[in-house]
Amino acid sequence: MKQAAGMVKSVVLLGILASVLVVGYQNLAYNWQWYRLPPYFFSIENGRLVRGLLLDGLVITLKISSLGLVLSILMGFCSAFARLSVFPMLRLTAWVYVETIRNTPLLIQIFLIYFVISPVLDISAFWSAVIALSLFEGAYASEIIRSGIINIPKGQVEAAQSIGLSASATYIKVIIPQMLRQTLPMLAGQSVSLIKDSALVSTISIYDLTMQGQKIVSETFLTFEIWFAVALCYLSVTASLSFFIRRFEHKLKYINYN
Repeated sequence: MKQAAGMVKSVVLLGILASVLVVGYQNLAYNWQWYRLPPYFFSIENGRLVRGLLLDGLVITLKISSLGLVLSILMGFCSAFARLSVFPMLRLTAWVYVETIRNTPLLIQIFLIYFVISPVLDISAFWSAVIALSLFEGAYASEIIRSGIINIPKGQVEAAQSIGLSASATYIKVIIPQMLRQTLPMLAGQSVSLIKDSALVSTISIYDLTMQGQKIVSETFLTFEIWFAVALCYLSVTASLSFFIRRFEHKLKYINYN
């Protein structure tokens, strides 16, 4: 009964929201030109499929987000293990990294890496963006992973050690699987945030999805159509990622229960 009532409420809420959007759409004094959007995604020239500007931007966004996601998880694990280390210097270094990154804006970090560090180390704008996103999201992932490890009962570790498992084997077979089961929803949310935060890399002249959208709007004045299309692209990517992470989470629970 509760599930049915919740479903009815959801349907009613969606109906109200759809009605508001339809009324607003009809009353807005704007000349909608949706028919002009397809070429900005793809077109067919001489029998070949050619990517449009928005699709080019989406590819760049996916590259930056994919690399940033992998590196942020690696940084998160390294930083979390450093925070739990028995060596004071490692703990201090990890603490300074996490607190500095979490308490400063991502935009400032992107500017600092691109305008100050990259000229010295000869880093491209693309990799400056990847590094900035990785450092930023890695700091949050570090705290999520550390909290997951801390919340594992000490008896689990003691039991693993009592049967002769080494420290590395204990982490791989006991600690990390349980930590992932607890923290996967939070890590999934952080991954979605990384994709949305990647829109900020347009500020350093990277022609990602957001930058391409700005360029098209300035040339065509298709303000609403282009930004709706850009928003739909981000929604498609984040929703797909959330779906696959949920599937992995269910699979992980099934493996643990069996």
